Amino acid sequence: MLKTLGEIAQLVGGTVCGDEKAAIASLSGIQDAGPDDLTFLANPKYAPLAQVTRAGGIIVDQKTDIPRKNLIRVDNPSLAFSKIMTLFVAEDEYRVNGIHPSSVISTDAQLGKNVNVGPFAVIEPQAVVGDNTTIGAGSYIGFKACIGNNTFIYPHVTIREKILIGDRVIIHSGTVVGSDGFGYVTVNGKHQKIPQVGTVVVEDDVEIGANVTIDRARFDKTFIGRGTKIDNLVQIAHNVVIEENCIIVSQVGISGSSKIERNSILAGQVGIAGHLTIGANSIVAAQSGVSKSLPPQSVVFGYPARPMDEAKKLNAMLSRLAHYVEQIKELKFKVEQLENKK
Repeated sequence: MLKTLGEIAQLVGGTVCGDEKAAIASLSGIQDAGPDDLTFLANPKYAPLAQVTRAGGIIVDQKTDIPRKNLIRVDNPSLAFSKIMTLFVAEDEYRVNGIHPSSVISTDAQLGKNVNVGPFAVIEPQAVVGDNTTIGAGSYIGFKACIGNNTFIYPHVTIREKILIGDRVIIHSGTVVGSDGFGYVTVNGKHQKIPQVGTVVVEDDVEIGANVTIDRARFDKTFIGRGTKIDNLVQIAHNVVIEENCIIVSQVGISGSSKIERNSILAGQVGIAGHLTIGANSIVAAQSGVSKSLPPQSVVFGYPARPMDEAKKLNAMLSRLAHYVEQIKELKFKVEQLENKK
C-alpha cells in the first residue's frame, strides 16, 4: 500500500506539518524507520530519537514540534497509529474466504450471510454462526453454540456445546471456551465428578488471547462482560463473572464463583481465590495473590495482596532484614556486656 501523508492524515482527523505529498509505504518503530515509513511519538522520553529518525513521517500530539520533519498532528498519537496500522495490515493479512470443502458443517447448523469457514473446521448440529463471522482452520463449534456477527475465531479454537459468543468478538488459537468446571466431591476416599451443566456467555467486543481456558458454570453461567480484553494463558474457572471493560493480563488464574467488577485490571500472574469480589476500577499488580474481597478503587500488590503503599513499605523493610539482624545481634551483645558488669 502506498499513501501520502495527506491521505493518511485525513483517515485519522490529523493535520500535516510538512510535505503532504510525501509517500508512505509501510509503518515502523521510531528507531528502525526509513524514508518510506511512518512512525509515531507518544512518550516524551523518546523525543531524542524523533530528532534523528529517518522516518518519512511522524505522528505526534498537537503540541509537539520537530524541526525538519514531516509531522501529522493528532490528539492521541498511539490511537491514530493503531488505526493506520489496521489499514496497512489489512491488505497483507491472510483471511479465510468462503466455506472450505474440507470443513464439516452439520446440515441443521445455521450460518448467516458471508460466513467464512476454514479447512477442517467442525460446526455441530443446531449451532448458529452470525453474519460476516469467520471460523478458522481446525476450530470446533459445539452443539447449540451460538456465535454473533462480525466475530473472528482463529484456527484451533474450541467452543463447546451451548456456549454464547457475542458480536465483534476475537478469539485466538488454542483457546477453549466451555470446558468443564473443576468440581469434585470426595466420597469414601475417591473423587467423584460433579456435573457442570451451565454455560459461558461472552458479550460483544471481547478479545480472548491464545491458550485461554474459560470453564462452563456448574449451574447458570460463567460470564465475560462487554469490551473486556483477556491476554494469553489465562484460567477462568466456573461461575466466574468478569464485568465490562476489564483487562486480564497473561497467566492470571481466577478461582470459581469470583466476581471482577467493571474497569478492573488484573496484571500478569495474579491469583484470585474463590468466591471473592474485586470492586470496580481496581488494580491488582503483577504476581499478587488475593485472598479477600477488595472494595472499589483498590490498588493492591503482594501475597497476600495489600494496599500498594503498605506493600511497598513492607517490601522496603524486608529488603533491609539482614541489616536489622546485624543490629539486633549488636544490641544483644551490648546488653550482655552491660549485664556482665553488674
